[in-house]
Amino acid sequence: MNEKRFLFLLTLGVFVAVLSEQIFATPTIDVMGSYDFIGVCIRNCAQCKKMFGSYFEGQMCADACVKFKGKIIPDCEDIGSIAPFLTKLD
Repeated sequence: MNEKRFLFLLTLGVFVAVLSEQIFATPTIDVMGSYDFIGVCIRNCAQCKKMFGSYFEGQMCADACVKFKGKIIPDCEDIGSIAPFLTKLD
């Protein structure tokens, strides 16, 4: 019986984790009814900063989000979209 309970709780935990990831990945809608691309862009910058640490220039990324009004959204898994914000550490 304990094994069934464990499998149920494990499945439930995975389901909640996947569901919460989908909620955070969904662009939010601002007051005017349009997508908040700047917010999505800045959140992606923060995620990339967490992933790459000191190799990623998070502030420069966030500044680009504001400057270009969220038109260029960084994708941490796409080297082309984050290349301008990566640095080499000596």
